[in-house]
Formats: sequence, C-alpha cells, structure tokens
Amino acid sequence: MTREFRRLALASVAAAALMAGAATAQTLTMGVIAGPESIDPHYTATGTHSESLKHVFDTLTHSGDRLQIEPGLAESWSVVNPTTWEFRLRRGVKFHDGSDMTAEDVAASIRRMQTLSGPNPTSIYVRRVREVQVVDPHTLRVVTDGPAPTLPNDFIRLFVVSARATAGLTPENSNEAFNGGRVAIGTGPYRFGSWTPREQFTVERNDTYWGTRPAWARVVRREIANPAARVAQLRTGQVDMIVRVPAADVPTLERDRAIAVLKAETVYVFNLALDQREPTPQVTARDGSRLPTNPYRDARVREAIDLAIDRRALAEVAMEGLGTPVSQMVTPGIFGFNPTLTVPTPNVARARQLLAEAGYPNGFRMVLNFTNNRLPGDNGVGTAMAQMLARVGIEVQAAGQPAAVIFPARARGELSNIMAGWGTLTGEANYYYAANAHSNNRELRLGAFNWNGFANANIDRLIQAANVELDDSKREDLLRQVGALFTAQRVVIPIAAVGSAWATRRDRATLRVGRADEETYAWDVAPVAR
Repeated sequence: MTREFRRLALASVAAAALMAGAATAQTLTMGVIAGPESIDPHYTATGTHSESLKHVFDTLTHSGDRLQIEPGLAESWSVVNPTTWEFRLRRGVKFHDGSDMTAEDVAASIRRMQTLSGPNPTSIYVRRVREVQVVDPHTLRVVTDGPAPTLPNDFIRLFVVSARATAGLTPENSNEAFNGGRVAIGTGPYRFGSWTPREQFTVERNDTYWGTRPAWARVVRREIANPAARVAQLRTGQVDMIVRVPAADVPTLERDRAIAVLKAETVYVFNLALDQREPTPQVTARDGSRLPTNPYRDARVREAIDLAIDRRALAEVAMEGLGTPVSQMVTPGIFGFNPTLTVPTPNVARARQLLAEAGYPNGFRMVLNFTNNRLPGDNGVGTAMAQMLARVGIEVQAAGQPAAVIFPARARGELSNIMAGWGTLTGEANYYYAANAHSNNRELRLGAFNWNGFANANIDRLIQAANVELDDSKREDLLRQVGALFTAQRVVIPIAAVGSAWATRRDRATLRVGRADEETYAWDVAPVAR
C-alpha cells in the first residue's frame, strides 16, 4: 500500500466514524489470541507484543499491508555514503505528554535497544548500528558497521520512546516503570490506558496524533487464548471482532449473515528446529538411558525426520486448509525467496532406513516441543507431527506449551527442539537468515536467535556478504544461495506457511485488510453506522 493510499484509507475510516455520529459505538473490542508481554516496546520482538504496542508507540519506518516499506516517524531517508544513512524526521510530532519528538529521542531509543535483552531481543533490529549522530532536531545520521542495505527495513521495529521519560531506567526497573504507565509515553495514535497481563490491554485515542485522527475513541484488546471462546464471544456480541479464527469455524462463520470473514496468506512459516549442541537435554535411548551423542547432529537423522513429515497432510488436516506446504523458511514475495527449491515428499521407508544407517534401527526417545497458542494451527501441527515421527520408529512425547513459556525455555537452552512459527516481517530474507542461520556471533551481532549451536562457515560467509551488498540483484542471489544451503542442512526444517482469518460483526465493524504479517490494528477497522 502506498503512502497516499494509506492516507486515503485512514481518512475513509475517520469519515465513517463521523458519519455514524453519536449512534456509533466509540469503543472497539477485539478478541485477540495474545497481548503484550510488557508495555516496554523494546522488551521482546514477539509479533503479538509489537502489534499491541504499535497503537501507543510509533516506529521510524512503517510496514505496508504486504510488508512494503513506507514512511513513519521518518518521512524520508537516503544513503550518505556506503556506511551512513540519513533519516529526516517529521516536524510537529508530539509525545503523549505534549513534549516534542526529536532526533534525540530516536537516538536514545536505538541505544536502548542495543543494551536491553528479553526472551526475544529487539537488538536484532539495530545490530548493524555502530554510531548515531544527531545532526539537528529533525535529522539523524546512522553509521553502520559496514554497508547496511536493509537498515530502513529493520527500522519498522524501531519503536521510539521518550528519551526524557526513560532516562535513568535500568533493565531491572524498566518493566515496572512502563507497565504502571509512568513512562508509557509514545507518539502513536493511541495513549496507554490500562493493562492486565494475560487479560486485557486498553488504549485511548490520541487527539494530537500527527497522522489521521483515529476513528475509535477507545480500543480494548481482550486476550482470549482459547479459539472456541473467541468465536463464542464474537457470536454473543461480547467482542466486535476476533483474530485468528480457527480454520474449522471459518465455513460456519461464513454462512452466518451477522458475521463477515476475511482470509489472507501470511509470511509465518511453521518449522522444526533441531539442537546441534552436545549433549542435548531432551533426547534419550528408548529405555531412557543417555545416548553417547546427540542424534540430531547426524545429517541422516535430520533427513529421516524431514522425510517423516507429510507437509500436505499437515496443511490440509492439522491446519484445516489454512496452510500451504513450503520448501524454505521464507515465502514467495519475500526478497531472497529461492524459486528452485521444492517441497519434500514424505517417505516413511526411506526415513526408517536412514535411522538404521545412523545407528538407530529402533529409533530413540525425544520430547517434541511446540507452541500451542501463538499461531493458527500450531497445536494441531505439533500433535500431528508427533504421530508422524512415531511412524518411523521415534518415540515422541508431545509437549505443547504457551509461547510465553516455551520461548524463555529455549533461550535458557533447556530444549532439544522447538516447532513454532517465524515470520519474515521486514520483507527481506536476510532478516531470518542473519538471525537464525548464521552462527551465534555477538561481535558481529549475527545469529541472535541461533540457540541450537548450528554453524556453517560457507553460510556465514554468504550471509555476511549479503549484509553489505548494496546491489539488489547481487544481494538477492546471495540470499537465494543461503536459502538453498541452509534448507539442505535440515537443522531447521520448514513445514508450512500459515494462513489466517479474521471475523467481524457486520453491524459493528469492518476490517479493511488482512495483513501478511497477521498484525491487526484499530486503524484498519472502520465503525459501522447504526
């Protein structure tokens, strides 16, 4: 969506609200699967966290409906030299406390992101930044550790907080200060209202917002993790709309004249990541005894697991038609997608043969960890995968857990695998590969999400080359090479792309678009006149 189209779309939403007059409900109540994990926007990179807090805190650049980059708090940007970007900020932007937003606030936000850590660190979005230079109140120069062609893409997650309000905060007291509202001061279309963890996040309209005035005076994001409960609350009118409609309920809701359903493909890919460390904590012999080596380190074992997975069955049955089998960790339309890679065909006999060749003719025992509340179908996919692995002789303990539990456990090194979803939210494949396929290298700020100890010198070399290649065609070729090599390693096994569905009550709200990143914003929802 172009900048002008966004402006017109937002204007139409605002106009709808005015036409509705006093009869229009001023509160939008949304049933969401999860909310923020803190009110500190820099705490974690989790999608539901970012989605929630974009209502309060704005970002330097914006991501369009199909993840195309657009102006945000920065109205334009340009390359000064191969290692310096200049961002020109909007004038007249105010924080919710009435103070001016300036380049000092952006600089402070970048530095803050570089030092904070959480379960999914947002430092990956500023990992290329070496120095920040404030030229004047509305001009910022960012010096990078080398040519950084994707820096504006990374900055769609650069949430700008007030330098004055956050001064003196430490990693130990930041969450308390933000969660109580004291420093929850942004420049976004809504102001912080209240937050009850795991229950409800409420925001109030910011009438001094620099963009189009929001249509809704108040937005309530009610956390309803149980899919059946979300559908029930929509039907009984307790919420105006819901996100991530269970696939099984889509046909029924589409037949309901009171309900409108919108479906869209997303960039999220379910994948199974396998530990490469020695030893690994959750894999044993079938009798429970310790194995001499980690089976996942053997390429034959990884190939056997790959061949045990029937992706089409998972997409059609476990995901109930809202999935698409995939060949790699990025979806078509993402810069760097490799069109030569094909979706593997399951082969149980060959999988058993490979396990025998690797020294496991009777298989082994493993815990299969998977999220059960983060993306549509994740619980079903994890459960079905456990059954598929059992067919090739691997004894599996299925361990579905909430994302809030499983991701910190992964970060602590407690897991031997994890089946979850990843979305290439910046629109460029290097976002995924630099964080996951590169060896974990703090000095280079690469491999931040590489928890399993994988390292491949050739893949590292290609990723580092793509990081600094300013020529788009050359960078795309490098990323396609990375995709082919990394997929062949089967350390992270791509499974299926996630489709999603939203539902609204026709008499209350209309959703304009289903975004590729699945994020749902109040400004994309128009009130309906009554």
